[in-house]
Amino acid sequence: MKRLTAREEEIMGYFWTEGPLFVKQLLEFYGEPKPHFNTLSTIVRGLEEKGFLAHNTYGNTYQYYAAVSEADYSRGTLKNVIAKYFNNSYLGVISSLVREEEISVDELRKLIDEVEKGNK
Repeated sequence: MKRLTAREEEIMGYFWTEGPLFVKQLLEFYGEPKPHFNTLSTIVRGLEEKGFLAHNTYGNTYQYYAAVSEADYSRGTLKNVIAKYFNNSYLGVISSLVREEEISVDELRKLIDEVEKGNK
């Protein structure tokens, strides 16, 4: 899955939380100074080209909607991070979290219990 810029992720967030939107409606989510309509329109069209958005046509305007769910994007992003920084090692991720975030043994046991329950 392609990665998104911070601005693209922000815009996708509106589609994930609000549902289908016209570009004009996106402007309502921004404070002053609002981004220019053409800027948002360009980003939205780029998101459609990347496969994250699709649209319905109403006369001469488009209403865009998310073609990729937030959950799918999150999973793909996590997989990319694990591949890039941990050589595809999920054990490496957990080891890093234990060292860097000082996760306790009790928290690890809880995690293992949750995983085991989920696999049954």
